[in-house]
Amino acid sequence: MTDTALEVSNVYKVFGKKPRDVVKRLKAGAARNDLTALGTAAVIDASFEVKKGEIFVVMGLSGSGKSTLIRMLNGLWEPTAGTVTISGSAISGIPAKALRDVRRKKISMVFQHFALLPHRTVLDNAAYGLEVQGVPLAERRERAQNIVNRVGLSGWEEKMPSELSGGMQQRVGLARALASDTDILLMDEAFSALDPLIRREMQEQLVDLQHELGKTIIFITHDLNEAMFLGDRIAVMRDGRIVQVGTPDEILTDPANDYVAQFVQDVDRARVLTAAGVMEPARSVVSGSAGPRAALRTMRDTQASSAFVVGNGRKLLGVVHDVDVLKQVKAGNPDLMAVVRNDPATVGPEQYLVDLFEPAAESHLPVAVVDDKGRLLGAIPRVTLLAALANVPTTTGENHIIESTATVAVEVITQTLRETAGLTDEVEMTRPAYADDVETAKEGSFN
Repeated sequence: MTDTALEVSNVYKVFGKKPRDVVKRLKAGAARNDLTALGTAAVIDASFEVKKGEIFVVMGLSGSGKSTLIRMLNGLWEPTAGTVTISGSAISGIPAKALRDVRRKKISMVFQHFALLPHRTVLDNAAYGLEVQGVPLAERRERAQNIVNRVGLSGWEEKMPSELSGGMQQRVGLARALASDTDILLMDEAFSALDPLIRREMQEQLVDLQHELGKTIIFITHDLNEAMFLGDRIAVMRDGRIVQVGTPDEILTDPANDYVAQFVQDVDRARVLTAAGVMEPARSVVSGSAGPRAALRTMRDTQASSAFVVGNGRKLLGVVHDVDVLKQVKAGNPDLMAVVRNDPATVGPEQYLVDLFEPAAESHLPVAVVDDKGRLLGAIPRVTLLAALANVPTTTGENHIIESTATVAVEVITQTLRETAGLTDEVEMTRPAYADDVETAKEGSFN
């Protein structure tokens, strides 16, 4: 079993007198603009795969070829060259009857301008695809009613399209496509005619429905923020070519060329980038089973004022601070857990940066990134958060700060470790900060 729902392989679409000549010359390296006398190359050598259950967004400005591309995905237009494959079967060049079966059972479409039947009620519009499939009346009305409820139109079933707002009409169009229960849903600028607030509401509802129903969605848009919000992956088109395919994070942080970089420069990065995409490895980390001396040494080596304390499986238990641990060492107390504070600021890996401002502001420690089992995945210091928002790399020597600054001087820690050597039987688990620190190195064994 493959996890690929749809595959596009080296697809060209040329309109004009000699489309195949245009394709031949494009493959030989000719420029698109030099071939306008022979034909217009709307799509050039497009190749990508869409995985089952993902929202794949095709994004580009007017004239980039995205609408032409989507019309080849359901066979409305035949590619000049290349193949489109749905669930392992090519739809390019197949008989008309077989193509109609594909549209009925495997792929449905939501149009920009709703395309509702004006003489049918909301419920009958939603059930239309099932009617085409030959589903009996009672069954199709029941199935359509379930979808109408899901898209928020309960109570409007008997209204006519003319009685609905634009947003409600688009919900009917979405309900019709979902009621058909096809594997793939195509959406061509489906929300572009809506007011901004309604548009955002529809975007959020589409994401919720996709998570609930697991549909494969291919969404066409010219709106970058819409693409970034909806897409699991995004294909960026320019002049008929796909110039980059990647996740929103990848396209935003590693654009393929200057065009993509300029395209994304004004996007709201805080609502696109996630904690997992910007987090740093947490350097100042110590096991809960280690003692205060090991924790103190870790903080000295990383020049940090605190350390994350983890248990089995790297589960985050809390944090310790250098001042508290120093007191434990001086007192000869071997129990690190006695000074662990269980109040670190934590976020999940999929949380957007816009959700990190408050925890980052309230804590002087880096924000800990943990998974759903509480395991420590990484950390996000304020400087990393700000650098990500400003698109500044954190690997330059000037701003590579990934832990809070130590509050106890390195010399004080080293002297304390020397003076208290032998007070406990604790085995130290970290490497000494300095290779020539012979006396400290003799205090314990290190990995």
